[in-house]
Amino acid sequence: MTGSASMKTERRGPRGLIGIAVAFLRLGVVAFGGPAAHLALLENEFVTRRGWLSRQRFLDLMGATNLIPGPNSTEMTMHIGYERAKGPGLIAAGLGFVLPAAGITAVLAWIYVEFGALPTVEPILAGVRPAVLVVIVGAVWKLGRKAIRGWRLGLIGVAVVAAVWAGAGEVTALLAGGVLGALLLSVPRSSASLGLLVMALLEPARALASTAESADLAKLGLFFLKVGAVLYGSGYVLIAFLEGGLVTDYGWVTRQQLLDAIAVGQFTPGPVLTAATFLGFLVAGPVGAAVATAGIFLPAFGFAWILNPLVKRLRESAVTAAFLDAVNAAAVGLMVAVAVDLSAATLSTLPAWAIAAAGAAGLFWARWPAAWIVAGGGLTGWLAGFAGWF
Repeated sequence: MTGSASMKTERRGPRGLIGIAVAFLRLGVVAFGGPAAHLALLENEFVTRRGWLSRQRFLDLMGATNLIPGPNSTEMTMHIGYERAKGPGLIAAGLGFVLPAAGITAVLAWIYVEFGALPTVEPILAGVRPAVLVVIVGAVWKLGRKAIRGWRLGLIGVAVVAAVWAGAGEVTALLAGGVLGALLLSVPRSSASLGLLVMALLEPARALASTAESADLAKLGLFFLKVGAVLYGSGYVLIAFLEGGLVTDYGWVTRQQLLDAIAVGQFTPGPVLTAATFLGFLVAGPVGAAVATAGIFLPAFGFAWILNPLVKRLRESAVTAAFLDAVNAAAVGLMVAVAVDLSAATLSTLPAWAIAAAGAAGLFWARWPAAWIVAGGGLTGWLAGFAGWF
């Protein structure tokens, strides 16, 4: 999209809080596939189609967000809302993205409590996965062309892919890529400035104390607030946090219930952290679901509010700008690693290849919105399930 076309989209787009909330509510309904897919959907909708922020700004926010605690893709929705309407826009965007997933999860928790089982959704997911893969590839292509400016940044991206495949953690790989980039791309006058930058980005919020043992609402909320404030990494890290607290320390749920909650968080749209909604429902019903959801997502609103203005300042010096450029290249490398891993696990049947091919034609040739591609994949998978193809 050209700059003039982007500006036209910017002028046409809704500026009111209702418009922001509706835009993210619609996206939240089809945001399957995890953080990489969410980021791809966000880039397609709000950079390419609506022009609410530039691709460079999107990359800067994405790279910095990967280095702080919390659900990264959800924090990116908040950043986009902040770009549109400051603090109120941040709140409208974040709530709009989270509420559809939380609502669906609460309904599934009620079904689970009433009937002791979850509905079968595998055919839908089998159709969604190849569509999500196409969306991620599209985002990698667009973001990579902007982020990889020169062989040094390309080398950092490749190194991050290799490090992740070798077993390095995502945050470790991103931080190492950023430090390497700052050394390769600039001549820092003071190593202390780089050290202070790294510490500022990685300093997590302190864990909140919770010493009581009964499962009342205050303790439930404090527990999930603590998890949201210090959580880094993937869903597997989330499982470790939740098992240590909810199963081992408090005994509020069983391990099987915890695994079922994580499964719900993975096959519903939106962030996997909505597993907290499911667990809160099991512990204390609908009110518990609301308290747990608020607790685990509240820190993300604070982190995004604080970080957004700071990212602009990172562009003001050679050291911090180089660090940010390198983190952006590393973040694209992470998306490449996810896309390759996902393709190996997804493209194993002819229907999956057919959905991927149709999705690629829709995204790259017909220029359909990425949300349509994901929704179409889910519908195709559902129909294919009836035919016995999945």
